[in-house]
Amino acid sequence: MNIAITFRHMVGTDAVKQHAHDKIAKLQRFLRQAMTAQVTLSVEGLDHIADVRISSGSQQFHATVRSQDMYASIDKVIDKLDRQIEADKTANMARKRGGTSAAEFAAEVTEAAEGRARD
Repeated sequence: MNIAITFRHMVGTDAVKQHAHDKIAKLQRFLRQAMTAQVTLSVEGLDHIADVRISSGSQQFHATVRSQDMYASIDKVIDKLDRQIEADKTANMARKRGGTSAAEFAAEVTEAAEGRARD
């Protein structure tokens, strides 16, 4: 597991760096192969931006979040990546079992996620 954290237009503190590293490292348990992560934390005006790119074997995931707080941005980007990894894993399982096509399955997963968000 290789996690590179870059700060842009801000002074990076050890606390923010450790928070991002710990959160990203938890995503490894959902991936079969070792992951490489590029994390860019930056500030533009009043917005705190967290941009994360993860590659694990042939799988690629990317998410970007803007918010008023860096810790909130990191947490939200991890949530996005978690959903992407879960959807990819579920779609792969469906294809292996001869279920619905990837496009049909992605639509079903999106509908289910929207249903959970409303509850």
